[in-house]
Amino acid sequence: MEGGRCDTGEAELLLAYAKESMLIAGVVAWADPADPALADVLAGYRALPGGDRLVGIRSQVQAERDPGYLDRADVRRGLRTIAAAGLPFDLVLRADQLTAAARLAGDLPEVRFVLDHLGKPSIGDAAAGFGRWRGPLAALAAHPNVTAKLSGLVTEADWDRWTVGDLAPFVAVAVDAFGADRVMWGSDWPVCLLAASYGRVKEALADALPPLSAAERAAVFGGTAVRTYDLRP
Repeated sequence: MEGGRCDTGEAELLLAYAKESMLIAGVVAWADPADPALADVLAGYRALPGGDRLVGIRSQVQAERDPGYLDRADVRRGLRTIAAAGLPFDLVLRADQLTAAARLAGDLPEVRFVLDHLGKPSIGDAAAGFGRWRGPLAALAAHPNVTAKLSGLVTEADWDRWTVGDLAPFVAVAVDAFGADRVMWGSDWPVCLLAASYGRVKEALADALPPLSAAERAAVFGGTAVRTYDLRP
């Protein structure tokens, strides 16, 4: 379960859900990396009911218009704080921010990053969107401290007319760049409902994947997430 409301109060709500439901293995909560009190925020999350289910932190980097946001000293200091707390950081960003993200991952090898939605490629723009995205994604994937989610793709395509064939080239490039042990399926529910149901999203990804062994498919559909977020029964 992931936070997205961009306030710390949301974490209390999500962690409480996790405490009450064994269906929720972990919570990736929102926090501002530039918050000077970030260490206290993280400690506060862990002290909440369900705080043992905190498995990661994310923020809406995609909403930042400063092209130098990921180079800022306060942001990088916060990311190191998140790493020191034993947590990965989810990169929710746009395709035009991938180059800065690659620089970030190289400069902060001690931080574990998870790229959400493959960096939001413009699948609806077909070949043009693919061309703008492929190189920067490969540059980011070159850093072993980055894992990627095969999530949020249907909403980057034509909501009403997307096909598995639209998604497949992007999925194939990501799997080739990261390897099956560094990619994981994600539903992006409920946002995915703009274009497809939860079940249809999972089915589409299964169909869009390149040929993989049984062990590799098991990694994509569970094993990578378990390892990346240290999920426990």
